Amino acid sequence: MTTPPSDDLRLTWVDTEDRVRIELDGDLDHYTAGLLVNEATARLSTRPGLSNLHLHCGGLGVIDSTGLSALLMIKRRTAAVGVRLHLEDRPANLDRLLHLTGTLDHLTAPPTVGAARSSMHEEAATALRPTRPGAGT
Repeated sequence: MTTPPSDDLRLTWVDTEDRVRIELDGDLDHYTAGLLVNEATARLSTRPGLSNLHLHCGGLGVIDSTGLSALLMIKRRTAAVGVRLHLEDRPANLDRLLHLTGTLDHLTAPPTVGAARSSMHEEAATALRPTRPGAGT
């Protein structure tokens, strides 16, 4: 028995000066997650004055672990450039997944000012730090 392909994910967007709204219609899964990540990344990279990225999830069908991974990737990318991510009109299946995986607060909480930059700085400093005395000389 073969699994039928998921419904296509259709994305539409509305841009304003300081925000982008991407509307999702269809399934967010292994087959379609890259489409959403690519579109969100493109919007972030071409809009330096952007302060808010809204993902309107009202038309979202099935979401699997790859779809959740895509949302987490978008959250990392928005946080890295100081953009607030909003997950709007979440269907019950998305809320259930976010609750079960403990990611609801992470994906929906307002960003902490400066947290992404200081975290990235600390990671870089740790990577450059010698692991034993005299290792760096």
